[in-house]
Amino acid sequence: MKASTFVYPWDVNGDPAAAARIASLGVEQVTLAAAYHSTRALTPRHPRHRIVTAEHAAVLYPVDGRWEGRALRPYAAGDWAPGDAYGEAAEALAGAGLEVHTWVVLAHNSRLGAEHPQTSVVNAYGDRYPWAPCIAQPATRAYLVDLAAEAAVRPGASGTELESLGWYGLQHLHAHDKTGGVGLGDAGQYLMALCFCPACRDGYGAQGLDADALATAVREALEPLWQGTQQDEGWAGVEKLLGAETAAATRAWRDDTARTLQEAAVAAVRAAAPDGFQVLLHADPVTYHVGANAGVDPAHILSVADGVVVPCAGGPGLITPFAGQGREDAVLAANFGVVSGMGGSPGTLAADTARAREHGATEIRLYHAGLASDADLSAVREALAAR
Repeated sequence: MKASTFVYPWDVNGDPAAAARIASLGVEQVTLAAAYHSTRALTPRHPRHRIVTAEHAAVLYPVDGRWEGRALRPYAAGDWAPGDAYGEAAEALAGAGLEVHTWVVLAHNSRLGAEHPQTSVVNAYGDRYPWAPCIAQPATRAYLVDLAAEAAVRPGASGTELESLGWYGLQHLHAHDKTGGVGLGDAGQYLMALCFCPACRDGYGAQGLDADALATAVREALEPLWQGTQQDEGWAGVEKLLGAETAAATRAWRDDTARTLQEAAVAAVRAAAPDGFQVLLHADPVTYHVGANAGVDPAHILSVADGVVVPCAGGPGLITPFAGQGREDAVLAANFGVVSGMGGSPGTLAADTARAREHGATEIRLYHAGLASDADLSAVREALAAR
């Protein structure tokens, strides 16, 4: 099975040994960040630094002229990734014999929400989520589609992996996160992710819902969760809390909004890319799920993209719905954490890979070569050598 590891440009640039070290793991590919959200990252082997603070979401390359005069546009990175940081790292990695694909984070950008608050998801209480651009708004959609095309198709890249190409909600960590005091589960997370910006209010209206009445119903439905008296039941819980007809109407609006954005973004990437360029989405096979792994309909997304990258930290079960679509050429990449300090399990990678293959996985992704300790990397090297 082909293996790729995620890497940041700052893991490579300024470290002459980095590219060869990554190649020595036994991976055939690297998935290199070209557009990324704010983060604080460890660099345990870099000769010049140990901590990199990316202060805001940014592109890690110089943008082209398509953004001139536009209010919504990508932000340049600061001193954590100056100039064409992506291009410099990509050249070094390719020189070590690795295939390079871009890693593009889209609908997750706290600075965009801070400077353009009207772009953010607004929940039923009127709270804005600055880290979560509302993907129903025309200007935001145009920004995301153009960003996908530009960031994905970098010189020398032979493919891309598009992350967060869908709805975002409450649960993604933001600053010093203090939102875990009440267990909301799937049902509560869905209700807290419902957006009530003007575009979404119009969207609910097109589904036959009154937006004000819906917001009231959502707040009332959430009360048992705040009180700790309602147990989560997945989508059945949403229907129980909101009513089956109302829940279905909200989901129809959100599913169609995400689906059409995914279609437009993939089409834009393909139009900008050379022949044979591979387009994958980080995805979850449950359409109402939100976050970095966008909720998708497996049959639909495999008719649009070349495949998916699927989170498998809890086991390979999420691969199965994609494998059941009968598309033999689809890339189904199982994503495993290999940073033990962040909950990954490099020591079980060989067994995890075998289980993923049984569930239909065709490739694996390793999160994350730049963050892992030497001991973690040794375990990865051993596991990949045994393939």
